[in-house]
Amino acid sequence: MSTTTTVKCLGTDCQNEAGALQCPTCLKLGIKDSIFCSQDCFKKNWVRNAYLALENDHKALHKVASGKTANGILDHIRTPKVISKPDPATGLYNPFPSYAYTGPLRPVYPLSARRTVPSDIPRPDYAETGYPKSEMYLNRNKFDILDAKGQEAMRKVCRLGREVLDIIAAEIRPGVTTDYLDEICHKATIERKSYPSPLNYNHFPKSFCTSVNEVICHGIPDQRVLLDGDIINLDVSVYHGGYHADLNETYYVGDKAKADPDSVRVVEAARECLDEAAKIIKPGTLIREFGNVIEKHAKSKNCSVIRTYCGHGVNTYFHSPPNIPHYAKNKAVGECKPGMTFTIEPMIALGKYRDVTWPDNWTSTTIDGKRTAQFEHTFLVTETGVEVLTARLPSSPGGPVQMPVAQNSTNGSA
Repeated sequence: MSTTTTVKCLGTDCQNEAGALQCPTCLKLGIKDSIFCSQDCFKKNWVRNAYLALENDHKALHKVASGKTANGILDHIRTPKVISKPDPATGLYNPFPSYAYTGPLRPVYPLSARRTVPSDIPRPDYAETGYPKSEMYLNRNKFDILDAKGQEAMRKVCRLGREVLDIIAAEIRPGVTTDYLDEICHKATIERKSYPSPLNYNHFPKSFCTSVNEVICHGIPDQRVLLDGDIINLDVSVYHGGYHADLNETYYVGDKAKADPDSVRVVEAARECLDEAAKIIKPGTLIREFGNVIEKHAKSKNCSVIRTYCGHGVNTYFHSPPNIPHYAKNKAVGECKPGMTFTIEPMIALGKYRDVTWPDNWTSTTIDGKRTAQFEHTFLVTETGVEVLTARLPSSPGGPVQMPVAQNSTNGSA
């Protein structure tokens, strides 16, 4: 007995069966099953969806597949145009010596080889190709509601994510490299029969993100040694049982960082901003309200809120609707409903909220080089409120630090 299947049109919100119209660019790039029902439907999906600067259209798939750009959440790393000569003694070098860095931090190359994942560990669709095709055609106005089975799967993967983050955080100290931390992350993840979600997501080269000092997010682990006085954000995401967990925290490196009033102010402000936003999560809360709460608290600490990056839905997709801005008076649509899982991940800066990106097309830094901090949880909306799926444990490293007595403030304020 045989069965027949029909191919659906790839047009967003289109329920028609696909016809014979195939995208010519997709054919050149080797993307299969790119079939539409009509020329009009194809044209509609060619237009850019500018909502929150996220591309969710057919043209975006071409950019990712050809390695030119990504879908607005993470970008593709390219071969540097300018490479300085490696130090004869160490072999280390700055790959972008002519770039006008906004702060004192510099990348330290070469990057280590891409870490491998055992073949028996299930992986997301982008693990081999480098682009998350399934995310390209999500309806940005449709929010996933998980059933009891899905919610339990999210609880499990988020517990694993918390374990991995805590293992890495325990290794933070002056003298270790961020590449070493990436190795710890990778090993801890695969030991839990999980896949490190960032690895090869739009060709990201590492297993998690390490963002130091003025780096807002998406810092690439490299050969730079952590210094006493640094602050570092560890952004961990794991894929297990078909679901993703996503969480991050900012930590102090050494006692010098805990004694710096500016570093403590921005780190604790970011921590508190996430806590304040979490307090209002319940059925019926409007998505746009989180930004109002976050920016109000950030301003009370004389800090600013980064606007380029947002929280997002997370479940079987690494990044899915809703998009959750962290700044006030935003235009986000929708409301919280029981069964929704999403992240809130405010990025808070001492100075201006604008950002720039290094030539690696990943590392996002503050435009004025001042320090920034971030915290992130994955949340589950319940019938009565919220469950923090990635909550800290009593044994978790890090945690709040009291404001030291100000002496010589060096980092400035907003």
